Amino acid sequence: MRFFKLFFNFYINASIHVALAVSSLAYITIQEYMAPFSPELFVVIFLGAISGYNFIKYARIAGLHHRSLATSLKSIQVFSFLCGGTLLYFLFYIPRSTWVLLLSLALLTLFYAIPFLKRKSLRTLHGTKLFVVAIVWSGVAVLLPLWDLGIVQLGQTDVICSFVQVFLLVIVWTLPFEIRDLNFDAPSLGTLPQKLGVRGAKILGGVMVLLAIILEGFKDTISSYHFYGLFFIGILSVVLLGISSKKQSRYFASFLIESIPIIWVLLDITLRRLLG
Repeated sequence: MRFFKLFFNFYINASIHVALAVSSLAYITIQEYMAPFSPELFVVIFLGAISGYNFIKYARIAGLHHRSLATSLKSIQVFSFLCGGTLLYFLFYIPRSTWVLLLSLALLTLFYAIPFLKRKSLRTLHGTKLFVVAIVWSGVAVLLPLWDLGIVQLGQTDVICSFVQVFLLVIVWTLPFEIRDLNFDAPSLGTLPQKLGVRGAKILGGVMVLLAIILEGFKDTISSYHFYGLFFIGILSVVLLGISSKKQSRYFASFLIESIPIIWVLLDITLRRLLG
């Protein structure tokens, strides 16, 4: 039991779970557009998410306390280093043209964590934190797979709709984190729960889910599997957002909320088997 608890904590704290969530959204994209699966790209997405998230979460801590790091943090550092090295290796197996978009998203992630403007990072600039996270997730989950495969031009209506849908959903999935941290975040961050209150943020989240579902109707090609999955995931997102509070269990946001994209993949696979 103790081993399972240690393993589960490492799974969450080392960003393996969130990396699976990001990879799951990319999988949903290639399923929607009936694109060929690229194992190399998914390895890059998965390892890139681990490296990026762990850099954001632990770089500053490691810099300040490198001589007195806890064993768990040291393990995460070693794990992240190995993931980063493997990531560099697999980069040479994806098209060079994909590197441009990948580098752009990586720089956005870097500036999210490192101060560059009047000693402020994108994370600490007033009102930007949530939207930067949503842009990076949407870019990795929608634009990157389609750009890598070269099957769709980024200006097409369907791609724009898919990008905005994921952008809106990621904002909704991030709101429980901001509600949880409401008592700890500095007022200068200007998070949505700080500006609108918990109730207002939840209402806005519900509207965003509705918009994400409505956008499906503006696509030139509509997949019934994708629509049913999106509809169910939208309802699940609203329910979980609705029960979010400032006092929530330790893993409500970091595990349950971040499991939604993974649940979407399982649902998509199930729907294709039942309806296909």
